[in-house]
Amino acid sequence: MAIRELTPPSRAISTTTAPTASASPTLLTACFGTFLVLVNYTVTTTTLAPTAASLHAGAAAQTWILTAASVGLTALLLIMGGVADDHGRKRVFGLGALALAVSSVLGAVAPDPAVFLIARVLQGGASAAILAPSLGLISEAFPPGPARVRALGGWGAAVGLGIAVGPVYAALLVDHGGWRTVYWVLGALSLLLLALSKRCLAESRSERPRRLDVFGALTLSVAVALLNAGLAQGRSGWGQPSVAILLGLGVVGLAGFALVEAKVAEPMLDLALFRTPGFVAAGAGALFTGLSLVGLMSCVPLILERALGLTPLAAGLVLAIWSGLSVVAALQARHLATRLAPATQLAVGLLTCAVGEAALYGLSSGDGWVRLAPGLVVAGIGSGVLNAGLARLAVSSVPAHRAAMGSGVNNTARYLGSSLGIAIVLAVINSVRSAGHPAAAVATGADRAILVAILMCLLGAAVALWARAAGTRQAGSGADAGA
Repeated sequence: MAIRELTPPSRAISTTTAPTASASPTLLTACFGTFLVLVNYTVTTTTLAPTAASLHAGAAAQTWILTAASVGLTALLLIMGGVADDHGRKRVFGLGALALAVSSVLGAVAPDPAVFLIARVLQGGASAAILAPSLGLISEAFPPGPARVRALGGWGAAVGLGIAVGPVYAALLVDHGGWRTVYWVLGALSLLLLALSKRCLAESRSERPRRLDVFGALTLSVAVALLNAGLAQGRSGWGQPSVAILLGLGVVGLAGFALVEAKVAEPMLDLALFRTPGFVAAGAGALFTGLSLVGLMSCVPLILERALGLTPLAAGLVLAIWSGLSVVAALQARHLATRLAPATQLAVGLLTCAVGEAALYGLSSGDGWVRLAPGLVVAGIGSGVLNAGLARLAVSSVPAHRAAMGSGVNNTARYLGSSLGIAIVLAVINSVRSAGHPAAAVATGADRAILVAILMCLLGAAVALWARAAGTRQAGSGADAGA
């Protein structure tokens, strides 16, 4: 099924590998949107304390402040990808920018924890509407070839840049204008993104848009929201009955979603894609990236503050060693495209991250932050290679007219894995108790969490290598491997 451009009406679909005339503005707008989503996603890592103090949020509310955006994001990513493919990627992207502006303002004026949490959930949903179409917009502007590989590397760099900038940006604004300023500025930047989307993006969608899979959308959004809610609730105690109930209902919801997709005439997610090794590698790679890498690195600022006594701003700057190197590596990963299959690139990225995480092991409360620098450098390089490879597979492992859906699946797996990874890391860290030596207990817990993260990296790399081998066998038999 081809993709039809709706605006400008005079532009026909390119059948060559040359980028379209509006390719560069499209790439910059999509990358800016992705950057803004990641900034918004990470700001609570350095604004939690002042936000909680100002809103008089208790321990349970603080847990939800860290998690609320993830609930909205993961619940709607796949849905927004399908809607964008069928009803307009530019339209969904622009609506997401507008919704992010409105929800950011709501967060800035929130009088109590309840309103702020609602704002964060809405910010997550708006972020899904920006993030899911972004790869579809890029893949339409850059047909397959070296230019697309470079463009997807740029998208991967935007992910790393957002993670690098978010905590530092938030800490600086908290110091100079208060935590509410963080959300006022996010609102203004979202309006800028809306203006750019109107000016720089051309509309694209499937030639034969499908009907909205209402039951699939409902079951998926509810299931993912329940899983995230269960993981968030578990941070304050895994023995609570509510945790088991939420997680159990979430698993049942996922089973219900799979049943719906198997029966509906026009499913949001074609289950036959799971027979494609490249699609499996893309989803599994994203899931294990969240589990092994994002989960651990999201907790590094907390480890630095509690074990080494760093300020939130200093902790954010140290984390920027990892995320900043991932930007550079993602931009340079295009040189791997002619040497490595996408699934192999995933395996290399995950194995490199495992080496970097291993170098973090052995942290002591008496160490300085320099002790972590070599591991953060190596893990940052691996992350950049990984982000670029995931972007390649997210687009190449699905039909061209379903690129935004592929992006939605990939990012849903990444952020659901991140929520689970953060929950695991925090549970492992908090499992260590040391009377009178809390910093030493955090350092010991961090070591244990690092070992778990390394194991997750190795498992993810094994799945990617399996997919590469399976793809090679399918290619030999004439099937579409995608890996």
